[in-house]
Amino acid sequence: MNVGVGNVTFEPGCRNNWHIHRGGFQFLLVTGGEGWYQEEGKPAQFLKAGDVIVTHDGVKHWHGATKDSWFEHIAITAGTPVWLEPVDDEWYSNL
Repeated sequence: MNVGVGNVTFEPGCRNNWHIHRGGFQFLLVTGGEGWYQEEGKPAQFLKAGDVIVTHDGVKHWHGATKDSWFEHIAITAGTPVWLEPVDDEWYSNL
């Protein structure tokens, strides 16, 4: 299986853009801090160490730190990421 593995750290308030994984998937293994994960059309999920997220092929989502905490996860990813629009600042600040 051809996958990429990365140890990802977000500083407080940092998050990635909405994105999808085309022709693949992504596992997020949360290792530290507090963060958020959201799939399009669903509520944001609060994440902490020990949580595991599975994102299936083509599912639009984002993830990142809470406003007040660093956030770390190991990402195991297959397929090609397609980067989309930023997460709305005003919406994020109300999480």
